[in-house]
Amino acid sequence: MKENNYAIIMAGGIGSRFWPWSRTEQPKQFLDVLGTGKTLIQQTFERITQICPAENILVITNKKYAGTIAEQIPQMPEENILSEPQGKNTAPCIAYGAFKIKKLNPKANILVAPSDHIILKDDLFARVVNEGFNYVSEHNVLLTIGIEPHKPETGYGYIQSDGKVIKEDSGNWQLSSVDAFREKPDLKTAKTFLESGDYFWNAGIFIWSVNAILDSLNQYLPEMFQQFSSCESDFNTGKEGKAIETIFDQCQSISIDYGVMEKAKNVVVISTDIGWSDLGSWSALHELSDADINNNTSNSNQTLFYNSKDCIVRTLDNKVTVLEGLEDYIVVEEDKALLICRKQNEQMIKQFVKDVGHKFGNEYI
Repeated sequence: MKENNYAIIMAGGIGSRFWPWSRTEQPKQFLDVLGTGKTLIQQTFERITQICPAENILVITNKKYAGTIAEQIPQMPEENILSEPQGKNTAPCIAYGAFKIKKLNPKANILVAPSDHIILKDDLFARVVNEGFNYVSEHNVLLTIGIEPHKPETGYGYIQSDGKVIKEDSGNWQLSSVDAFREKPDLKTAKTFLESGDYFWNAGIFIWSVNAILDSLNQYLPEMFQQFSSCESDFNTGKEGKAIETIFDQCQSISIDYGVMEKAKNVVVISTDIGWSDLGSWSALHELSDADINNNTSNSNQTLFYNSKDCIVRTLDNKVTVLEGLEDYIVVEEDKALLICRKQNEQMIKQFVKDVGHKFGNEYI
C-alpha cells in the first residue's frame, strides 16, 4: 500500500567531476544541469512523489546543504531533511534512514536513490519502482535497478544477472537474480558485457523492505548495525542529533555496494531502460545535450565553432565565445575559474580540483 512506500534521497555529494560549475558550496544536485528550470534534486523529488507520499521521503545530506534543500524543496517537511555530521559513504547514510523509517513504520518498503541522476522516462520509472515495491513486500530480497546498456561503457560498474527470468513486462522490464557485481571494466571487457545480454549498468538505485536491509546490515556490517541500534531509542526524538554525531564519528566509511550488496545472496535486479544517466562527467552531459552537425554543444547561442567537433562549451551569460581548431574538448568558464581539458582526460578533473584547492585556496573549488 502507498502509505508503506518510503524513499531515501542521498544528496551529500560534491560533484567534483563537474568542476568548475559544480563547487563545494553549490554541488551538482543543486544545479539546473539540463536547462529545464529545475535542479536535479527538484526533479528527483518530483519524480519520487509519483510513488511515495511527500511526507514519506527523506533527504540525507551534508549539514552544510540542509538550508539549500529546504529552499529548493519548500514542500519537504523540515524534519525529513537529515544532516550527516560528516560524509561516510552510502552504507551509513542508508542505515541512518532505515533506522528512522523502521521506528515510523515497521512495514515500510524503501526506495533509495541518488539526488543527481537523470531519468528521462519518469512514467516507466514509476512503474518499475511500484513493481519493485510489490515484490520486496512479499520476498526477502535486496532489489537493485540495472540499466540496459546501449554501448560498451567503461565508466560504470555492472550487475551480472544469472539469466533466469523471475518476472517480466516484455519490452519494459525484467526481474532476475543477480550472479555478481562487476567493477568498471576496460573497453574490451565492456564489449563482452554488452554482447552477452546479461550485464546491466549499476545505477545505484535500490528497493527493499526496511527489515530486509536492516537484517543485511546486521549480517554484513555488524559493527555499524550495532552502533546505530544502540541509539535506536533516540531516533525521531530531540536526542537524535547528538546520537548521530556520535555514530558518524565512530562508524566505518563504506559504500552499500562493498559493504552489503556484493556479499548478499538474496539480490535481484530489475533490468530496464528508463533513460538513465548518472551525469558523472562532462561527456555524459554532452551526450544529453543538443548538438550541431559537428557534435559541438554549448549552453549559449553566442558560441561560434570553426574547424571544431565533439566539443562541449559552457560559458558565463552575455559572453561571446569562439572556438577554432579544437576536437573533443571540454571548455567551461565559471566565476574565478576556467577549465580547458580533453574529454579523454576528464578523469583527471578530480585531481585538478585537489591541486587548485591546495595551490590557490578553497574559494576556487
